[in-house]
Formats: sequence, C-alpha cells, structure tokens
Amino acid sequence: MTDTWAYRTDPVRLEGRLEPDLSRGLWLIKWLLLLPHLVVLAFLWFAFWVLTVIAWFAILITGRYPRGLFEFNLGVLRWSWRVHYYGYGALGTDRYPPFTLAEVPDYPARLAIAYPEQLSRGLALVKWWLLAVPHYIVVGFFVGGAGTLAYRYGETVISVGSGLVGLLVLFAGVVLLFTARYPRGIFDLVLGMDRWALRVLAYAALMTDRYPPFRLDQGGAEPQPVPPPVPQQDSARAAATPR
Repeated sequence: MTDTWAYRTDPVRLEGRLEPDLSRGLWLIKWLLLLPHLVVLAFLWFAFWVLTVIAWFAILITGRYPRGLFEFNLGVLRWSWRVHYYGYGALGTDRYPPFTLAEVPDYPARLAIAYPEQLSRGLALVKWWLLAVPHYIVVGFFVGGAGTLAYRYGETVISVGSGLVGLLVLFAGVVLLFTARYPRGIFDLVLGMDRWALRVLAYAALMTDRYPPFRLDQGGAEPQPVPPPVPQQDSARAAATPR
C-alpha cells in the first residue's frame, strides 16, 4: 500500500464514492449478477478464517502478524467491500466489481488497513471476543446480527432488509427506481454504519490493536484529521512578525 489516503488517522480506512446516473432498475437483478462473486468469496472467507487462526498463534509467539497472511486477508476484505458496495450493502455504484484481491485505485469503493509492525500478545487473547462485545451489539443492530458480521461482506451480500443497513438500502433502491436519484442523506448514513462494521471486523480479526471508536463517521470519505492547536506563544509571535 502506497496511497497516502490510507494512513492519515485511523488504521482502517474505508471509502465509498456515490456515482451519478445510477440505473433505476439494475439493483433489482444485482443479486443474480453477484452469484459468481459469492461462489469465489465463500472459498476466500474460509481461507480468511483459517489464516486468521494461524496469525493468532503467530502473534502469541512473535508479536507480529505475518505480512503475507495480512495482505491476503486484507485482499479478501477489499474484494468483499467492493461486492458489498455494488450490491445491497450500499448500491453506490453500477460498475461491476473486479475479481481481484488487489487494490483498485479507480474503483469507487476502497479499503485500506495499515500493517501493524507489532501487536500485543495479551490483547490477541481477549479482543476478538471480550473487548469487542459492546461493538458487536451495535453492529448487530446495523447489519442484522453480530454473529454474521464478517459474512455481511461475503456470503450474505445479496440479502435485503436485514438490519438497519439493509432496510435503508432497500428504501434508497425504491426511491432510485421512481426518481432516478439516490437520497444523499441515506447514503451518508449507510456508509457510516458500513465503516463502523469494517473497523470492528478488522479489530476482531486481529489486524489492528487500535480499538474501534464509538463514532458514526458518516459519508463516503474518511473524516479529515484535526490539525493540532497552535500554541498561543507561537501565534502571538507569528502575528508580530512583519510580512
């Protein structure tokens, strides 16, 4: 990963660009168009969890997440997010998702996770089940069950009406069908919930030690970092300096 957008503040960075001129009725058959992706993702998610278990042992022994395993699992999450965004997790684009684990810079849905050089051995024992429980409750309300958190980005991307995200996307699809317009407020809210869920998933999958914030960052773009305050002494000196 070389894109600077991925390393501004949070280690998990999710982006979704709402494309103009979305088709009125394409979303009605996207469940059919996504079937090839779902077949591939079923195998990829099986590999994802097997590699996560291997990474768990590696973290306990070495305090590091093996780089090759990390890149593969990140690729699975990227692929799943693109499918989720095209399908009923957002309906934000009509551009068909590519079949690749790699980053696609010009695709309207992007995901990046900064590679952690060191991870806590102790946190690896508890963060995926004990520490993440409060987030599971919130995300369960968003996506329709904490137990299906990971699979909302893999096997169940074609479900509609499950959880608040599914209901809002269904409503947006109906509005799109009759008005050819995707309500921007709904899109921003849906992306905020998707972002929350992906942050929790990355934390539970041991890919970061940064605890997910209890914060709904709405909109397709990540929030910009707040610049540090200028010390008062420096401000006064700058004001007194002649131009």
